[in-house]
Amino acid sequence: MAMQDKEIIGLYFARDERAIEETGKKYGRYLYTVANNILGVHEDSEECVSDTYLRTWNTIPPTVPDVLRLFLAKIARRLAINRYEKNAAKKRGGGETPAIIEELEEIVAGSSDPEAEVMRGELSAAVDTFLRTLPEREAGIFLRRYFYAEPVSEIAKDWDLTVSNTSVILHRVRGKLRSVLEKEGYLA
Repeated sequence: MAMQDKEIIGLYFARDERAIEETGKKYGRYLYTVANNILGVHEDSEECVSDTYLRTWNTIPPTVPDVLRLFLAKIARRLAINRYEKNAAKKRGGGETPAIIEELEEIVAGSSDPEAEVMRGELSAAVDTFLRTLPEREAGIFLRRYFYAEPVSEIAKDWDLTVSNTSVILHRVRGKLRSVLEKEGYLA
């Protein structure tokens, strides 16, 4: 039986190396899926999961995650995105990331402007607030596509929708998000 999250976090605080083993048992496959949805390369995804364990070891303590699964997913996602960007610079890579970047490009274009970098945290909070206003299905579909980088076909299957219907939902949510961000002054 898998350990409870509080027990696993307790192992990290005790600096007990079993924390990594228990994290792997409980969340290893999940973290691999998060990384592989972004990278699409088995070896890179496996390495990303290992790096997630190391980063978690170095972060807990002092951090006490509210929800261990989401805490781990954020780390794995960030590491996978960094790896993807590194791979893209070498003209390799895969997964769902190119499609996701293209879909979100219509809302928020990248910027090297220092002021834009400062606003990134505020923008993240605005998106989080926006997602909380959505019905569960729309928010779930949006998060699975843009946070977990899952293929539209997989999301559609799990929500018992067609791929076309799921794509329309994503398009509409992006439109709503764009309107909210324009009203709040994040977009011109």
